[in-house]
Amino acid sequence: MKTPRTSPLGMMLSLAILSATSAAHATPDDYFHTGAGARYIVRAQSPLDVAPERDGITVLLGSGGNITVLSGPDGKFLVDAGISASKAKLQAELEQLGPTPVKYVVNTHWHWDHTDGDAWLHAAGATIVAQRNTFKHLTQTTHVNEWNWTFSPVPIGARPTLLVDDRKTFDFDGTRIEVENLGPGHTDGDLWVYFVKADTLVLGDTFWNGHFPYIDNEEGGNIDSAIKWANSAIDRTTNKTIVVPGHGPVGTRADLIAFRDMLVAVRNNVRALKQQGKSLDEIIAAKPAAAFDAKWGDFVIKQDHFVKLVYAGL
Repeated sequence: MKTPRTSPLGMMLSLAILSATSAAHATPDDYFHTGAGARYIVRAQSPLDVAPERDGITVLLGSGGNITVLSGPDGKFLVDAGISASKAKLQAELEQLGPTPVKYVVNTHWHWDHTDGDAWLHAAGATIVAQRNTFKHLTQTTHVNEWNWTFSPVPIGARPTLLVDDRKTFDFDGTRIEVENLGPGHTDGDLWVYFVKADTLVLGDTFWNGHFPYIDNEEGGNIDSAIKWANSAIDRTTNKTIVVPGHGPVGTRADLIAFRDMLVAVRNNVRALKQQGKSLDEIIAAKPAAAFDAKWGDFVIKQDHFVKLVYAGL
């Protein structure tokens, strides 16, 4: 049997969102068919959490990364595709939003929990949009040491066909949609999507609301770049802007500022210890993120893991 293209990272993210189960080295078949996977399937078959926002924008939570939908007469414009296991429930929610088809799906970055639904959405007629480096990661074999996992290239039908270098603008459903890359951030191929009429900024995994984030140091991300993206997003928003994270609840500019401040404080703490000549083990033992653990450490990335990611990016 061909091994499905699924990562321990993607599965951990999905399990943290969809159940209380986590098993970093299990295969997709283990999750879907045995043991703890039974709980995963039950949650994957349950309704998505639906957060209606404004001016045709809805955020769907519960299929890997958050999915943002603009629905109107021209069709539907999605940001991120979620996981294929929730295809049926995502289809049901999209139908509830109106009869028009999905025309575009923007991948905010290449990670599985945001792109696994690309294949079926493309088959349904959607154009998949991605930054050029995201296309590269999706179309080549990539080994991620952090998770000891090798990603195979996605099938032809799941590959983005409309590529973005720095920015692209869409006029769709009566609004302007601005898609932009600011350079390396969470990965080397992140995009944010700004819906002008709804004043809604969708940030993918450059923003995790209330959670320590994963930073993909191996594929172009690092802590300083993550802070740069957060600062740019803060500059772009006002107190009225809806801010959609890759993981966590829909937020505000204040949530984004709190996230940035946490990143800066932990970065500074880790950097100071590293400059003192401390080893990674000694830095982890010093708990430089302890002040933030109660608020930010109850999700996929725990305190010690986040410290390791910050250290690796310095």
